[in-house]
Amino acid sequence: MKSRSASLWIVTISLFFAYLLAVVPLPEWAMDWRPMWALMFVFYWTMALPYRIGLGFAWAAGLVLDVLEGGLLGVNALTLLIVAYITLSFHQRLRMYTQLQQSGVVFFLCIVTLALNHWLKVINDQLVSESWGFFLAALSSAAIWPALFLLLRGLRRGFINH
Repeated sequence: MKSRSASLWIVTISLFFAYLLAVVPLPEWAMDWRPMWALMFVFYWTMALPYRIGLGFAWAAGLVLDVLEGGLLGVNALTLLIVAYITLSFHQRLRMYTQLQQSGVVFFLCIVTLALNHWLKVINDQLVSESWGFFLAALSSAAIWPALFLLLRGLRRGFINH
């Protein structure tokens, strides 16, 4: 049982850092390039610990992100739930992919998430950017995925026993 509580603490603390990175102020020109930190952390933890981290965790992580961003409540919760579902469905295959292949999956998940977020904002009459620049976050997320993967894997191996 010690391992289960340790894994929950490590995952929660790492997600806290993802939230910090998600809300840190950036210059206006860099806002579209902000990586999707919470998505990548949920993706990693559901892939690495599929029997401990699941859909409920992703939903709760998305609700917290919705509150932090001050947007429409449930949008990030829904998108992170979809990411976790896809990841859980294919976690054995995803774990066999190289980091470059996983970057492609992260890119795809980010594109789907950004498009769904944009669409939900449009149907709820929220102000949205008319440019497609918001998709740049998918590029930056995919680019930093290999380094983030190595960092999180080292954290998991150092503190969590399977």
